Amino acid sequence: MTDDFPEPILNLVHRTQTIVAERLRDQQAGHGMDHVLRVLAMSRTFQCEMGGDRVVVELAALLHDVGDAKFHQGRERSAEFSREILYGLQAPASLIEQVAVIVDNISFRKGTDANTLTLEGKIVQDADRIDALGAIGIVRTIEYGAVVGQPFFQLGDNAHDPKTGIGHFHEKLFKLCGLLNTEPARRIAHQREQFMRTFIEQYLHEFGETDRQF
Repeated sequence: MTDDFPEPILNLVHRTQTIVAERLRDQQAGHGMDHVLRVLAMSRTFQCEMGGDRVVVELAALLHDVGDAKFHQGRERSAEFSREILYGLQAPASLIEQVAVIVDNISFRKGTDANTLTLEGKIVQDADRIDALGAIGIVRTIEYGAVVGQPFFQLGDNAHDPKTGIGHFHEKLFKLCGLLNTEPARRIAHQREQFMRTFIEQYLHEFGETDRQF
């Protein structure tokens, strides 16, 4: 929790959360403020076990999706918006830059182009990736598909088709366990991934697609 932060830092974190909530007020598709708050909570849990600067972790968790490329014509703007928000709140320049570098390098789409993350960045990246797995990951995939007109599955299609929700599991979600940085994240991820695989196996079975190799 943030209760034992010095008052100026506590105020900075709370005001950042308020601004992010306002900016994401109309954003759905599994990337709204509910997602951000889950990532924040998971980041706090990991930071308690792994260490690192708690202020950097919390601010990066709050700001990691404030300019998600999926909602800005394919251009990732989270670092830009993070600098803008934190500068407006008169945060120290060094803190602003630490947070901006993290949010600019944690996305899956960045791939091998990402810069090496600090411990704080690894914690937030893992928390974000954990939220893409399990029951929540399934719901978020369906929510995103509903917004962009992507079906979860189409009878007769290749189950690995990246243009479907199930295809997205193969294209991204089932790769996340192998990309995690921290042991506490890995402990959670394997159970969540297995739940997803069991769900999709049952889903395809109900479609009569029992011969699919999944």
